[in-house]
Amino acid sequence: MGARDGPTLIGSVQRAMRLLEAVSAHENGAPAKQLARETRLPLATAYHLLRTLVHDGYLRKLDDGGFVLGDKLQSLRSTGRAQALLNRVRPTLNALRDELASAAYLTFYEDGEIRVAEIADGPGTPRVDLWVGFEDAGHATALGKTVLRELDEEARRDYLARHHLADLTPRTITSLPELLRRLEAPPLAPAVTDLEEYSLGTVCVAVPVYSGDTLGSLGVSLPAHRLSRLPEIRERLLPTASRVTRGLSLTI
Repeated sequence: MGARDGPTLIGSVQRAMRLLEAVSAHENGAPAKQLARETRLPLATAYHLLRTLVHDGYLRKLDDGGFVLGDKLQSLRSTGRAQALLNRVRPTLNALRDELASAAYLTFYEDGEIRVAEIADGPGTPRVDLWVGFEDAGHATALGKTVLRELDEEARRDYLARHHLADLTPRTITSLPELLRRLEAPPLAPAVTDLEEYSLGTVCVAVPVYSGDTLGSLGVSLPAHRLSRLPEIRERLLPTASRVTRGLSLTI
């Protein structure tokens, strides 16, 4: 048995990873011959792997023949950093879910859109049915309205000019002047509510959070019959949002 009991390893993948490691050690790039020598690969093998990695965007070939890391790796690095940040705050979201017996949500305003980054739910705390994407429902959700309230006037105007105030339920605010008026002075400020405006039978409350300079919101959803608990939930959300912001803003 012996070695056969170990994991099955793909040699070509291992060789490609060695090349990526070697390239990353050269900020200004390195030619194929040097990379083959450093990784102890036959030159022909190195050429084939480098060509494949360039084709798939993991490496980029410079005009002088050197190889540097490609855009896809840079994207993976950014995604990995975002995942690491979410890992930091996920226990806080889970604790909020359990304490309030409500699904918890985290969103960010990125590239001009409001996007859900994380949802902490469970069998006893189901998430709201996201039947319309948050990118098209910022005006109708507590999470989205929190972001809109915190944006500067120019950014808010830009967002609202690009998004139709769709009538999602009979309670949805579809009048722009009325939406702006309510954003200016919500009763539970700085918390913002959604009173069955996104989904009938569900109310939500959210507060702002930040990941560095990136604006976001933290909120929970609950059945409409628990509406009277919104002020109490607001008091729990505010300190939790501060913890989330601290966790998201630490340098990795």
